[in-house]
Amino acid sequence: MSTKFTPLHDRILVRRVEEADTTRGGIIIPDSAKDKPQEGEVISAGKGKISEEGKVRPLDVKAGDRILFGKYSGTEIKIDGEDFTIMREEEVLGVLTGATSGAAKKEIAGARK
Repeated sequence: MSTKFTPLHDRILVRRVEEADTTRGGIIIPDSAKDKPQEGEVISAGKGKISEEGKVRPLDVKAGDRILFGKYSGTEIKIDGEDFTIMREEEVLGVLTGATSGAAKKEIAGARK
């Protein structure tokens, strides 16, 4: 049986995107040396944040979006044996468009230099 999870308010459910186990040079990276991936795919999103006037402001991210978030963002949860992260929309740093997994981070890191 598959469990359906719908986040409330301004929360989103994210599946982290795993990085490659080897570098371009062929060096294998052990699990103990890897950082948690900071890129993920939005699986589901809440309805939105409720303003002081009582109106719901829809979220900027939606299911299927590829996002970047902080290293320690969100709370890790397990649903049907699969690991997910649940976080508030404000913890999302940005939405990736037209980028492949991992490559986007390298482009962003290269742009900072």
